[in-house]
Amino acid sequence: MSQEFAIEISNVWKIFGARATEAIADVRATAITKKQVLEKYNCVVGVADATMHIKPGEIFCVMGLSGSGKSTLVRHINRLLEPTSGTITVNGQNIMAMAPDELRRYRNEHIAMVFQNFALMPHRSVLDNVALPLEIRGVAKNQRMEVAERTIEMVDLTGWGNKFAHELSGGMQQRVGLARALAADPEVLLMDEPFSALDPLIRRQLQGEFMGLAANMNKTTVFITHDLDEAVRIGDRIAIMRDGMVIQTGTPEDIVMNPVDDYVSDFVAGISRLKVVRAHAVMQDLAAFESVHGTLSADAQTFTQDAHLGELIDAAITSDQPAAIVDANGAPVGVITRSDLLRTVIEGTETS
Repeated sequence: MSQEFAIEISNVWKIFGARATEAIADVRATAITKKQVLEKYNCVVGVADATMHIKPGEIFCVMGLSGSGKSTLVRHINRLLEPTSGTITVNGQNIMAMAPDELRRYRNEHIAMVFQNFALMPHRSVLDNVALPLEIRGVAKNQRMEVAERTIEMVDLTGWGNKFAHELSGGMQQRVGLARALAADPEVLLMDEPFSALDPLIRRQLQGEFMGLAANMNKTTVFITHDLDEAVRIGDRIAIMRDGMVIQTGTPEDIVMNPVDDYVSDFVAGISRLKVVRAHAVMQDLAAFESVHGTLSADAQTFTQDAHLGELIDAAITSDQPAAIVDANGAPVGVITRSDLLRTVIEGTETS
């Protein structure tokens, strides 16, 4: 039976320190702040009442500044860290209820993680590194080598299987880390800033390659990043964290167009709307437009509701006529004028 959500994180708290139990009781009773928890109990709040619901096959980006709690949170999904309080469900399985042996088996078979620092075994070849999860699972050597070879080819490392980590560039090492995760064929990928240590050009290349792989393999992915451009490029949805709390969750367009507070506004201030904002967020209602300006020209340029702002601006350069926006059936539902586009670019406001 299909699940509405692949991962459900509900009211998760992580408080580090010997008096964590006392601290969380006080937080719930009196709502003391993170700073007060540190002063009163010598405990650090890593995650504060975080709730996320992640859909099957979705690339869900969690972002925030250093210390916001994003990497701490992702390590709760496979219980590398134990939450102080809260519930975590992965594909219908209660992760918190699993005994240690069951948890290790579940991790090996259903959840894979890609780390920022590659985490490759220096004494193992590329092939042996990629095959490691299958070796732990007890898969026969011939079979796991066959899978490893196939996975290496997927990440564009054909011919490098017998090399060692120190013989590879940073980008190639991260490809090995990704291949190792994919070789186990997990339902869930956890990626903790996997590309942040790489040069910008290599980073963008790997982002593109990962997006292609994710689309083909339909893996549910939780992707941790501090880079909004990266989150906007690859994420189906984004959660922004601050001080262990989830401040806002939504599509890249939601986040950019409708930040919930000044903190999120500052985050999105430098992002270009051209590849984020889509036509449906900018368009005027067709009937309302025609009641004032008359019937839309029959030869007006036509765009879908998912057309990007940049595409609409390119069209507006060649024609000063309003553009028609159509639904999935090709029926006109809205209008976008040059004024609508200019207002969105300059002010970042929706047109009603």
